[in-house]
Amino acid sequence: MSVAVVGGGIIGLAIAWRLAQRGQEVRVYDPAAGNGAWQVAAGMLAPSGEFGFGLPALGCLLAESARRWPGFAASLFAETGMDLGYDDAGTLSVALTADDLAEATRLWRFQQLTPMRTSELRVLEPALSPRVRAGAYAPDDRQVDPRLVVAALRESLVRTGVRMVTERVEKLTDLDASTVVVAAGCGTAALTGLPVRPVKGQVIRLRGEPGLLRHVVSARVDGAHVYLVPRADGEIVVGATQEERGDRVITAGGVLGLLRSAVDLIPDLAEAELVEAVAGHRPGTPDNAPLLGALDDRTVVAAGHFRNGVLLAPITADLIADLIDTGKADPMLEHFAPRRQSCG
Repeated sequence: MSVAVVGGGIIGLAIAWRLAQRGQEVRVYDPAAGNGAWQVAAGMLAPSGEFGFGLPALGCLLAESARRWPGFAASLFAETGMDLGYDDAGTLSVALTADDLAEATRLWRFQQLTPMRTSELRVLEPALSPRVRAGAYAPDDRQVDPRLVVAALRESLVRTGVRMVTERVEKLTDLDASTVVVAAGCGTAALTGLPVRPVKGQVIRLRGEPGLLRHVVSARVDGAHVYLVPRADGEIVVGATQEERGDRVITAGGVLGLLRSAVDLIPDLAEAELVEAVAGHRPGTPDNAPLLGALDDRTVVAAGHFRNGVLLAPITADLIADLIDTGKADPMLEHFAPRRQSCG
């Protein structure tokens, strides 16, 4: 069987990797390598903080993928020896104002997390502002660096002989393959007609002293959600805006809001270097759950992961590879059918 994977982001590459491990002949089509949603993603692996109260099936999928991440990371590292930025220090969820605390408390109750006083939080994260009202600690959360993960996946695929094609795919019927996997993010809509829309997000990267921040900080600041994700080299990813727009313009307001929130939470970041401001597009769907499964006898879709592409990479790769390999859909795919009612 020959498989053409359209899309070379973290989802497409992970699927191609799993298929290649099973001995399938795979080609990956990606004319814009390095320009996917993963390029601006922070890489938080925090399932309980990433789904809404009304989407239990998505919650189960996120939790199962989080359980598979340690094995996914270990296997990829064993094959390539490349650093993935994998870290298991956990997440501090915090609230800055009284209104923020009221909203955060509802989420912590849902996540079954125990609230902590500011003094307790600052034992774990001394750089945290004393203005923070309260917080909670999620010790099982992890993070990776999506840019490093994509680099490792590409390296592994090249080593195993998978062909990386830079030609743009205009029509799926032009592809010479027995099976086509569409994992093209926002580009999935043009190829399949499925309702995948771009949701713009602006992200900034700061560079401070290594060790200034040890944990991922997920916060509510004056009603907005912001996250700070530290890397071992001192980089801190701060994100992200959420805008129903298709442009990639970096705006003064977007950067100002992220910087203000970051410094409100970690005052020492006022002295950090601003090294990057970038915008990307999350592939959203009408119900903000992914489109996973067979579209027709030849075409399989793995798209529309919205904010969760990095977190859902392991489970998506396994489920889609199983579907192609066996012809049978895992029951977990039932709620994410590409043509389900909630997605028109």
